[in-house]
Amino acid sequence: MNLDAQHPLSSGLTSASRLVRAYQGTRPDVTPVWFMRQAGRSLPEYRELRVGTRMLDACLDPEMASEITLQPVRRHRVDAGIFFSDIVVPLRLVGVDVEIVPGRGPVLGTATRTAADVDALVALDPSILDDALLPIRQAVTRTTDELGETPLIGFAGAPFTLAAYLVEGGPSKDHIHARTLMHGDPEAWARLMAWTAEVTGRFLRAQVLAGASAAQLFDSWAGALSLDDYARYVAPASAQAISHVRDLTYAEPAETGEPLDAPVAPGVDEPEPEPALRNVPVVHFGVGTGELLKEMYDIGADVVGVDYRVPLDEANRRLGGVVPLQGNVDPALLAAPWPVLEAHVRDVLERGRTAPAHVLNLGHGVPPETDPDVLTRLVELVHQAGTTASAG
Repeated sequence: MNLDAQHPLSSGLTSASRLVRAYQGTRPDVTPVWFMRQAGRSLPEYRELRVGTRMLDACLDPEMASEITLQPVRRHRVDAGIFFSDIVVPLRLVGVDVEIVPGRGPVLGTATRTAADVDALVALDPSILDDALLPIRQAVTRTTDELGETPLIGFAGAPFTLAAYLVEGGPSKDHIHARTLMHGDPEAWARLMAWTAEVTGRFLRAQVLAGASAAQLFDSWAGALSLDDYARYVAPASAQAISHVRDLTYAEPAETGEPLDAPVAPGVDEPEPEPALRNVPVVHFGVGTGELLKEMYDIGADVVGVDYRVPLDEANRRLGGVVPLQGNVDPALLAAPWPVLEAHVRDVLERGRTAPAHVLNLGHGVPPETDPDVLTRLVELVHQAGTTASAG
């Protein structure tokens, strides 16, 4: 399905941006940079705006969600906005009793731990999201209108992470109940994963259709799984979730000035270059997933996000040297002395040069106590390093 002609990718607003080119595997002169969780808790303007508003209420307020998304782009001059929302938003909208408790995270009213629990959950029809996601579409459109040539990244939680929250009833260190259901009742687990894939896939698709120029599937808890368990019980559902955006394409104008396959006779107009059909780039990121990188790519991703545990040159080797990478500055070093952080960032950039293309990011999200000025300085460092390298 082709995106609407007014979509930022179709209209050409963002298709030539550093971020989109890097996601497509073309290395720009300057490495693009953005930060997971850049929109939110580390910014004083965010904390001021959020006073008196619960997290999920903020996510479902189009004006507020848009403003929060735009704040770090204005402040840090990053190369992309990441849509301010939460992975449990589609669960709330489809009818699940879930709330985000400050200091703890998503908490479910009822844990889903038996086949009967799963049957009751999957009776909630994901198709109601087509209407219920209106506030999300409004927020995305409002944001992309303000961003202009800066691309917006849409995101959603991977099916396993959503399933883990549903089964555990909230955050967990080992996800033992989820893993027990996975092995103890594979049929119930399969129904649960198919449902979470449909719910989160629709959430992601809505963001892209409304104007996001890329999509990221975020698997917070996949690192708790063995490679075999991931491949057998999780990867098919992640592929199903991504399929909701894999069919979305746009026509990118062909490069001019390229030699033609055959000479053009005198007096005959040179044919117009054929536009290239591109898919919306998809990033797949997980925490603690160094052993799963190849499987995470194989579900249909274009880019693999790497956390801080695996050096980018090693991640590139594991992926065969053909996959654009995103990552992987250690968030802990954001509070280190600047010379320590600078050396680390330059090392990440150098290792990232082994891959076909690289988008600099953190190996996880921005810690809430991070000094925003450090992030701004880090963006300037990355941009300047690219300019210096290209000049040399």
